[in-house]
Amino acid sequence: MNPSTELELAVTGMTCASCVRRVEKALSKVPGAQEATVNLATERAQVRYDPSAGKPEDFVAAVLKAGYEARPITAQDDHARELAQARDAQAQRLRRDFLIALTLALPVFVLEMGGHLLPAWHHLIYATLGERGDWIVQFILTSAVLAGPGRRFFTDGLAALWRLAPEMNTLVALGSGAAWLYSSAAVFAAQILPEGARQVYFESAAVIVTLILLGRMLEARAKGRTGAAIQRLVSLQPQTARVMRDGQPHDVPIGRLRIGDAVLVRPGERIAADGVVIEGSSYVDESMLTGEPVPVGKTLNAPVTGGTLNTTGSFTLRIVSLGADSALARIIRMVETAQGARLPIQALVDRVTGWFVPAVLAAALATFAAWMIWSPAPALPHALVNAVAVLIIACPCAMGLATPTSIMVGTGRAAELGVLFRQGDALQLLREVDVVAFDKTGTLTLGRPALTDWMETDEAGAVHSYLDGATSGPDTAPNGTSPDVPPTLRLLASAQLRSEHPIARAIVAQARKYGFELPPVSDFQAVSGAGISARIDGHDLLAGSERLMNERGIDASKLSGTAADWARAGKTPIFVAVDGRIRAIAAVADPLQPTAAQAIAALHALGLRTAMITGDHRDTAQAVARQLGVDDVRAQVLPEGKMQAVTDMRRNGSKVLFVGDGINDAPALAAADVGLAIGSGTDIAIEAAQVVLLGKDLRGVADAIALSRATLRNIRQNLFWAFVYNIALIPLAAGVLYPAFGLLLSPMLAAGAMALSSVFVVSNALRLKTFRPARAGV
Repeated sequence: MNPSTELELAVTGMTCASCVRRVEKALSKVPGAQEATVNLATERAQVRYDPSAGKPEDFVAAVLKAGYEARPITAQDDHARELAQARDAQAQRLRRDFLIALTLALPVFVLEMGGHLLPAWHHLIYATLGERGDWIVQFILTSAVLAGPGRRFFTDGLAALWRLAPEMNTLVALGSGAAWLYSSAAVFAAQILPEGARQVYFESAAVIVTLILLGRMLEARAKGRTGAAIQRLVSLQPQTARVMRDGQPHDVPIGRLRIGDAVLVRPGERIAADGVVIEGSSYVDESMLTGEPVPVGKTLNAPVTGGTLNTTGSFTLRIVSLGADSALARIIRMVETAQGARLPIQALVDRVTGWFVPAVLAAALATFAAWMIWSPAPALPHALVNAVAVLIIACPCAMGLATPTSIMVGTGRAAELGVLFRQGDALQLLREVDVVAFDKTGTLTLGRPALTDWMETDEAGAVHSYLDGATSGPDTAPNGTSPDVPPTLRLLASAQLRSEHPIARAIVAQARKYGFELPPVSDFQAVSGAGISARIDGHDLLAGSERLMNERGIDASKLSGTAADWARAGKTPIFVAVDGRIRAIAAVADPLQPTAAQAIAALHALGLRTAMITGDHRDTAQAVARQLGVDDVRAQVLPEGKMQAVTDMRRNGSKVLFVGDGINDAPALAAADVGLAIGSGTDIAIEAAQVVLLGKDLRGVADAIALSRATLRNIRQNLFWAFVYNIALIPLAAGVLYPAFGLLLSPMLAAGAMALSSVFVVSNALRLKTFRPARAGV
């Protein structure tokens, strides 16, 4: 297989779907090109090519030859900011040109149409200027409109026609140009026209250009709002940082920061770069990155992310990554990539737009010919007006914007909710999902086992209960007949110091909360799969399963009922014997994620089935499933078995979304129709996934699916409007209603309808910015 690399280009000058198609064809023809996609909304092209056969400058040259401008985008470029600035400038230019065109076109419209509405006005014009004088004024003003604000349509449109690649500007140039040329002939060369055909349509040419400029101005303003999510992310990074050098703080521009710098962050300031806390503590608001509103506590060695907001305390961090390697930069790149993606649904649009403009030109010629043959005299004006109306009303702009604009707004809104689409097609695939499968440990649970229960017998045989689910410390621990701390826990924790098992760490952590001094251990032995034994302070300790106790001849029946109850609740029971007699029983559990139950309920509300795939014991898995309401449980599954479980679900006809966070989840994430990684998980899991949840709030899974459905629904609405608009109005513009009803569509009304169609599509896409997670009652 040939090696490949990717190139991203900023492309300017595109106005409609035909432009997109043309640029893609030009890029695809470059030697070495393997795949090329172009996005009208983001004005970017993504090319995968063989570097041994092609170079970046070859692709830039191909775009230039196609009639557009292009430049490579590097990792250091702030394309989002540049695009926003370019759109602002374009909107300003369009506003200026629209106002000039309006100032010039309004008198033309009043001179021509005012006489039809007010006979007195008609008589006044003919009495002062005369018919020819009136027409000459209209000619001068209309020529100024076409040569000034409307020049862009002719330079771009006719150049495209010369290359045999007509596009939207071509239709506008031909339509308004034909109206101007015919009217000019009626003024200055009337003898070449039939007697009844000497009419002028200057007002159509002038108003067409003015209305289309108005539409593009409104469209540019609306498109500027589609990138608001990225702009907010870009604006998170402060411009300066307070760096500690020689023990003193110095304000340093972001561009001059270095890895290893110590940066002081005060309350209310945004964190300048990714790092770890080396001094102080605080709570940091990470909501703009994760969507979670509750500030996160940060203490010594805690990681902090550039762009997040420090709230209460002050601290010093050491910078660990900068620039393109920072978390914020990676998030922005993921959002930009998703916004530039092409969904499978776009293939239909591509097929249509490939022949759309040529078809419109053919329809206009057929309209002209039909009116010349069958129209009542004078045929020429009727043929011209209706052909121009067909040219003007056709709108590939709306078709070109229908999909990418919705994707841009939808993925931007997802980023605001803490959901990142690493691969854009996941936006469409998520809508088709009917089963959501979760890993358990670290996904549905916190992944940090905790000692939740402890029961102990004293010398007299009485049973005392401690903890009862609490893990916060000795002040809340006693909850039974004894006010004392559990003494046997000290012995067990001392023995568990030798183990790296998560359960051992949970026991040691709870003992330290009680402030126990842990004595030295001798004769430590790990009993594989069953427990441990050790000698501590002159006592022989044995800890592990009930089976281990029975094997060593220790009667555990007094506490076996409690152990069974805990096991049914999803907890792991641990029997503790001292000097050959049962003294205590402990329960260790992995607490559920706080929002796990709400997330499962939200998925059920969306009509989806849920599943859990875990390597844990079946009883533990079933207990967790009962607490959360999970529909299907696959337990005691080895890491490679998770992938097989996902594959089996797909073979049964289900579309599967798999949610996980660990290295062992990567195969399952890749095997699913859509893989969603928890952003707090491992890099390998994130790389294998198509969607990343930045925070730990599992309700984001339901948010991602609901937003996917809303975005695809929005795209279908846009495509329906774009296609139905053209299917309905092109025949109307051609005059199909004239024989039966005597109705014709003025080119001016056609221009207004065409301009509004693009504005409608962009405005409809912007509704996705108001998407709210449906969590009421969850």
